[in-house]
Amino acid sequence: MPLRFLTAGESHGKALTGIIEGLPSGLVLAQEDIDAQLRRRQGGYGRGGRMKIETDSAAILAGVRWGKTLGSPVSLMIENRDFKNWSQGMSAEAGQEGSIEPVTRPRPGHADLAGAQKYAHSDVRNVLERSSARETAMRVAVGAVMKRFLEELGVSVGSYVIRVGSVEADAAALEGRAHRELLEMAEASEMRCPDHTATEKMKAAVDAATKDGNSLGGVFLVYAEGLPPGLGSHVHWDRRLEGLLAQALMSIQAIKGVEVGLGFEAARRPGSEVMDEIELAGDGLPVRKTNNAGGIEGGMTNGMPLVMCAAMKPIPTLRRPLKSFDMSTGEAVEAAYERSDVCAVPAAAVIGEAMVSTVLAGAFLDKFGGDSMAEVLRNLKAYRDSLGNIPSGPR
Repeated sequence: MPLRFLTAGESHGKALTGIIEGLPSGLVLAQEDIDAQLRRRQGGYGRGGRMKIETDSAAILAGVRWGKTLGSPVSLMIENRDFKNWSQGMSAEAGQEGSIEPVTRPRPGHADLAGAQKYAHSDVRNVLERSSARETAMRVAVGAVMKRFLEELGVSVGSYVIRVGSVEADAAALEGRAHRELLEMAEASEMRCPDHTATEKMKAAVDAATKDGNSLGGVFLVYAEGLPPGLGSHVHWDRRLEGLLAQALMSIQAIKGVEVGLGFEAARRPGSEVMDEIELAGDGLPVRKTNNAGGIEGGMTNGMPLVMCAAMKPIPTLRRPLKSFDMSTGEAVEAAYERSDVCAVPAAAVIGEAMVSTVLAGAFLDKFGGDSMAEVLRNLKAYRDSLGNIPSGPR
């Protein structure tokens, strides 16, 4: 059974729900493991008023007994505290139709207009409630479960912000530091940036955008350490791991670009400055002297840390509305305004962790299988033990 998950829920509906299918039994899991990640998502300088209303906590409804997964589907729920203000406007009952005014002014850069055209809606709220980034709260909850699974396998996943608007972290100041150290530094930053000088400049840029009624995007980095070589495959296009990871990151609202390793910089350098040379370590296992490939070669992990970057566009909901039209009259108007953030790059980084963790967890189970954690760990250990037996020639 492949590992998969589904989410449901609207931004101002009763709750967000999620179901995870394919987790092995015996994984130690507590609600606090999930809530800790939800708190990280809600932090960051430049967040909007919704974060003052919601204090997200995920209830485990099914699939866990006495602190361990059962092997059956895990069901999660996050209540929307703001629903009390929307109980009529977001009611499932037909009798409440028309209790609030329809949204007929689509916002440029959002799913509003395309979604209304696709699903034949005259009220854009039917689109924006689901396309909202509020949905990512449940993705982070699901990702927290996946991170617990990966931790048991010796894998750590983290992220940090390296750019907001035109302000970029000083690469020279960060060079040579371990990713885990950079993560710790980022956790102490309101922008989740390990460069604290850049953090203050980023905050100033957010303040300027707020004053101007504007918004800012940026770039975050996600890494994973402890991965064995061989996750993913080169044999089919839809099994190449970087393709699955890129899809997962690009599925996050407002993400418009993804890089693996050097990414676009690799296209500007000669091959001798891009490829990671290989040598044998003292234990006889091959190692790479550099990690320009970002931990993936030929669609598979190569044993080096996974390093990916994702670019987030500015949030399109602006306090200074852009031009649009009214779907009900055809009149030129300003776009509708929904409560929003000025900058959500720090939150997007945490969401990126969740999505990368989900893909990696699936890749582990695809390769090693196992209906229980004990079985998965046995299979992984046997594989790691076999890596010293490098084929010496054609068989």
